[in-house]
Amino acid sequence: MLLLALPGLIYFLVFHYGPLFGYVVAFKDYQPYIGFIDSAWVGLQNFVSVFSDPGVWNALGNTLKITLTQLVLFFPAPIALALLLNSVLSDKVRRFVQSVVYLPHFIGWVIIVSVFQQILGGAGALPNFLESAGLPRYDMMTDPDVFPLLVTLQVIWKDAGWATIIFLAALLAINQDLYEAAAMDGAGRWRRLWHVTLPGITPIIILLLILNLGSILSVGFEQILLQRDNVGPDAGEVLDTFVYFNGVKDGQWGPAAAVGLVKTIVGTVMVLGANKVAHLLGHEGVYRGGDK
Repeated sequence: MLLLALPGLIYFLVFHYGPLFGYVVAFKDYQPYIGFIDSAWVGLQNFVSVFSDPGVWNALGNTLKITLTQLVLFFPAPIALALLLNSVLSDKVRRFVQSVVYLPHFIGWVIIVSVFQQILGGAGALPNFLESAGLPRYDMMTDPDVFPLLVTLQVIWKDAGWATIIFLAALLAINQDLYEAAAMDGAGRWRRLWHVTLPGITPIIILLLILNLGSILSVGFEQILLQRDNVGPDAGEVLDTFVYFNGVKDGQWGPAAAVGLVKTIVGTVMVLGANKVAHLLGHEGVYRGGDK
């Protein structure tokens, strides 16, 4: 069992825990050709530079808008889809629908953005339909006001089906005797859903919600990068793209690392805080709380 877990452990050590030592760049005037050790130590200067940059606050605002939109619209989507699939009586129909909704997860963002461009873009199907109906053309792909909604719709289409796997497994783990007992007591379909199904998957919902809060300042980098220029940096710049353009392209490694460190700290605090709230509400959360 330990040998089976070893590749996963090595992966996390190399690609997740090892790079944590690179956050020392946030406290240095890092020069790649000099290295970590010989680069000048500047203390908190990079953090002062970051928090005094209006671009960072604009990127933070856009990130929070997209994250909150996805939290409200995307997070419930896999739950609803899993409940619908679980209600399908025919196994063949259920397996077919599952295969169809899983497939978009394996499609790259370049293709997905291109598909949405063909449908919602200036020369796409929707503007052409509006024009044929005597209505003004509307290019959703270049509208900065609906950009958070647009990227959320893309995430729902791509990953909602894949995310149902966990919820379907949780639904299968519910004791079927509970449904039979509820039916014998006169509970209809909706009451069984409310009093048996939802309480049965509540621990999984809380667990995934807490984990999602850990990445509250991270949104899809590739997805946003492909569409950032369509709506402009004022609406399309997020923290991940800010780090890319200022850190990787412009060579400001220190401030970029400072932004990454702040994201990590905020994510950790959100996970620990949400987990504590879950314990206060009587749920297990990500890990068990200490016994009083």
